[in-house]
Amino acid sequence: MKNLFVLVLIGTLIFSCKPYQNTKIRKNQITYEDFRADQRLYPTDDGLIKYIDEGKGPVIVLLHGVPTSGWIYRKMIKPLTESGYRVIIPDMLGFGSSDSPEGFELYNAENHAQRLLQLMKALGIESWTHVMHDAGGLWTWELMKQAPDKIEKLIVLNTIIYEEGFYPPVRMKPGGVAKTAMWAYRNGVTTNTLLKNLFKQGLKENTLNPLDIEGYKTPLLEGKTNAMYYFYSQTCNVLPDYSEVFENITIPVSIIWGIHDTMLQWPPQQTRVANALKVNSENIHFVDEKHFLQETKALEISYKIIDFLRL
Repeated sequence: MKNLFVLVLIGTLIFSCKPYQNTKIRKNQITYEDFRADQRLYPTDDGLIKYIDEGKGPVIVLLHGVPTSGWIYRKMIKPLTESGYRVIIPDMLGFGSSDSPEGFELYNAENHAQRLLQLMKALGIESWTHVMHDAGGLWTWELMKQAPDKIEKLIVLNTIIYEEGFYPPVRMKPGGVAKTAMWAYRNGVTTNTLLKNLFKQGLKENTLNPLDIEGYKTPLLEGKTNAMYYFYSQTCNVLPDYSEVFENITIPVSIIWGIHDTMLQWPPQQTRVANALKVNSENIHFVDEKHFLQETKALEISYKIIDFLRL
């Protein structure tokens, strides 16, 4: 009887902590299995990188952050490709379907940027429009530092730029506690809790269903936590300074920001960012959402990107 009570209690806790509230599946909703089936692979010296490459025309790269992957952009693929663009969406090393090798500095901004540049070179793409979100901003600033002539136009989605306004949901010190947290994420102990809290803080209303969550949860349960460990225990504590990169920006820049974001807040940095990135006021757009605006505002973002590129 006691064992039965424990099992019921555990089951109740797991169910109550499910990271989604909506169980209704949308019509023609893509599954994570289908998304992965569409991915291609590129072998780097550090491990395999998986990526989406769809459509024809001018190239748009969509770069995710932490702890997400290219999956976060799944709803933007069709509107962009149907508008005449070729869409490249990488899973950066350590995330999504890509490899997650052991290592620490392997996951710094410099190495992430170098691998992305290698991928684009292998695809024969000399320059492109670049969209980034969250920690993808840091990898982008580093890419622009290493190769300032590659990005033709830049679209900023709730991205790390300055310490002002940066309030990450997780900050850790390197060592045992952080490693234990990563172990719990990949072994299902706190995976649901992590995702539930992330989307509670990152969406005005968590309307995600089980198929949506599958694309976020599966990589964690597959052990993709090494890059997360570096980000939460290193990057979050000491943000790189890319002021010199900003000074040399001469390309058109658009900002599309979920204005209710509590993790990456716009007001504390708005004047500094607009001046540093030299953004025209008509190219700053606010979206009625928090951090994960690609989940609920995919069409709105896509159309704003298309309009910006057609200016």
